[in-house]
Amino acid sequence: MTDTGQGATIGFIGLGIMGRPMARNLAAAGFRLRIHNRSQAAVDELVAEHDAFLPAGSPRAVAEACDIVITMLPDTPDVERVITGEDGIIAAARPGLLVIDMSTIAPGATIQLGERLASHGASLLDAPVSGGDKGAIAGTLSIMVGGSADDFARAQPLFQAMGTTIVHVGDSGAGQTVKMCNQIAVAINLAGVSEALVLGARAGVDPQKIIEVLSGGLAASRVMELKAAAMVGHTFAPGFRVELHRKDLRIARAAASAQHVALPVSAVVTELFESLAATGHDTDDHSSIVTAIERLSGFSLTAGLADGSDGH
Repeated sequence: MTDTGQGATIGFIGLGIMGRPMARNLAAAGFRLRIHNRSQAAVDELVAEHDAFLPAGSPRAVAEACDIVITMLPDTPDVERVITGEDGIIAAARPGLLVIDMSTIAPGATIQLGERLASHGASLLDAPVSGGDKGAIAGTLSIMVGGSADDFARAQPLFQAMGTTIVHVGDSGAGQTVKMCNQIAVAINLAGVSEALVLGARAGVDPQKIIEVLSGGLAASRVMELKAAAMVGHTFAPGFRVELHRKDLRIARAAASAQHVALPVSAVVTELFESLAATGHDTDDHSSIVTAIERLSGFSLTAGLADGSDGH
């Protein structure tokens, strides 16, 4: 049996909004998981619900028990700490160990971490995802993977348990680069949908009708499909937090600067996200960017719906 065969034990570190459903899908596909999380409550929850989950006290303990370890963490420093910090994965690094980082972090950091692991005979895939919490729950994530073709093939059974669009995009760091492209497009789309809804509603059109019409034409998008209802209803329970999208845009802008690429529209959208953080919305879903447009316009979608007026 290979280390990705039925019943194999896989390490999984990071059980947040995305990590928990991803781990559940791996268990549903027949894998056993040695799990670790900074907050013990998430570990206890999974251990209580399924005997496929086995707790581990540290990233090192996870790596000692498994030949493949997945990480799903918030930011670059978190991944660096888990891999290279005290009691980190690298303390148990050895030939044949494969680390699959599914976090969204800086491409340069990915390359450096891969080199550190390679010096111990281990290897790293960067495999960030798109699809949000809904895609994580449904197992329909888009997974963009950087690293060697052999490691990509080895990890395929795991990726297939978590996603439906799985693409090997290049060498180490390429997965993170494509994720930056994704986050730019999503951020700009969120802002565009927000502007369209606020303009149309302020002019007296039912925003649900706006969504219906735009969804049937060239303006249709997954962002509109998954986020427009939350924008109209102001239901911003986080599927993907503002603070994380702010972090991703910072990484994208740094990468663009290094490549001498202009991102003028991203710069404006970044400032809208910064305004959300400044007004206490950093932990809301990123669809709450509509409230930044509302504040600038002196109009609220929910107020217009509540009083039945045209918003003037």
